[in-house]
Amino acid sequence: MAKEMTLYWGSGSPPCWRAMIALEEKGLQGYNSKLLSFEKKDHKTPEVVTINPRGQFPAFKHGKIIVNESFAICEYLEDTFKGQGTTLVPQDPMDRAMMRQRMHEGNTLMSKFVDVAFYFWRIPEAERNEATLKRNKEALTAEVKLWDGYLQKGNGHYLAGKTFTLADVIVFPVVAFLFRMGLSEEKYPKLAGYYNHLKTRPSIEKTWPPTWKETPGQPMLNDI
Repeated sequence: MAKEMTLYWGSGSPPCWRAMIALEEKGLQGYNSKLLSFEKKDHKTPEVVTINPRGQFPAFKHGKIIVNESFAICEYLEDTFKGQGTTLVPQDPMDRAMMRQRMHEGNTLMSKFVDVAFYFWRIPEAERNEATLKRNKEALTAEVKLWDGYLQKGNGHYLAGKTFTLADVIVFPVVAFLFRMGLSEEKYPKLAGYYNHLKTRPSIEKTWPPTWKETPGQPMLNDI
């Protein structure tokens, strides 16, 4: 079953990490794992573009079925292997609705982070507009405060109900990236508690980005 699957991925990419966590949670170890390099433009090679015409990771194939977007991969795995591994969609309608809500809100959290990170990574320091950077950081700060508040109102361990769901599969990699980039655990204790609770979960620990193990994070967000 898993041997018929191939995942093309890049280390440190939250979308790629989501797919890998979902594969682990569904007990689909043994798939063909193709770790490729963003720096070497491996995502633009003919092998990847044949599967994902946008030339992006993750690129996923299960037999003749191709699914590429990270949300779609995770939902496909849960739908196809419902009775296997962790149940990632809650039975309770209220929890299920919350799961869907948090999943899609995860895109906003990622977007606000990317606005700040790409500004640092792509704009030389001498060319940066301080007003733009301040605006981007303020937007990310507001978003992070919102998520810290969500966890304060919930049980603190998971984003939708009392169990690990697709919401956590989607959002945790983004939260982990934020703390790697210097987000303060003291300022956001609920978000930090969530991060520390889940980072030792077997599916997350096993799929931790190899480049993160080899290199330190950055203080980019220490003033957020």
